[in-house]
Amino acid sequence: MPDDATPLAFAGEAEPITDDRPYIEAAEALGCELAAVKAVAEVESRGAAFLPDGRPPILFERHIFSRTTRNVHDAKHSGVSNPSPGGYSGGTAEYDRLAEAIALDRAAALESASWGKFQIMGFNASTCGFRTVEDFVEAMCASEEAQLDAFVAFVKRNGLDRALRARDWAGFARGYNGPSFKKNRYDEKMAAAYRKFSTVEGTGFRVETVRDLQVALNFLGADAGDADGLMGPKTAAAIRRFQGECRLAETGQPSPPLMQAVQAVYYALGGKEARGVV
Repeated sequence: MPDDATPLAFAGEAEPITDDRPYIEAAEALGCELAAVKAVAEVESRGAAFLPDGRPPILFERHIFSRTTRNVHDAKHSGVSNPSPGGYSGGTAEYDRLAEAIALDRAAALESASWGKFQIMGFNASTCGFRTVEDFVEAMCASEEAQLDAFVAFVKRNGLDRALRARDWAGFARGYNGPSFKKNRYDEKMAAAYRKFSTVEGTGFRVETVRDLQVALNFLGADAGDADGLMGPKTAAAIRRFQGECRLAETGQPSPPLMQAVQAVYYALGGKEARGVV
């Protein structure tokens, strides 16, 4: 990564995710629904992993920088070093604020910004499994999948996966966004985004039960047998076939992430509620 803060200093490979597979795997790792992971992604950065110029979206937190540097820059650089939050410019202009802070203390500056699609603060680098904040930032600039991996690690390390599984949006937002989450209505926004992603658009069909799963798998050609709502060997085999095709662990079990994955593929391939089996 370049040492200077030129406009494109943080433009890495910026590889986007092109299908749902990494998100399905993330949901499996967290034991939650695919829609829950997508809801957080949408709310945190409006779904964007990279800005148009290839850099990850950031938000510079001047109060974190002030605290990390023990207020030594507050008097002369109050825009980026201030005990009070705020002063946001948004979009690419946040990199101008970051550049000013980097000129004062690079490590503290990187730690004081939230990075990527999931807006994880730089000071959480070690929590996400990185040796240094520089390594963390480099990964955030490299790919959306790296950003997603960091999110999974952060959520698991902080025990927030339980809140995601329970769709406890207030509990999740409190742990993820801090005690003032209500001010920005993070919990309400995530709940709304979850409802959008969890419903098959245009059909109203949701894969929530074993019977729903059998209906969807049969439509996809996986041959789950009769849609009787019973987990038998034929349904388990159909689940394994689907998991194998999606490069997921072949458990044969109807977990919530698996149901969300089947639902997403069902809709993508044109599944309709009126096929005579729902």
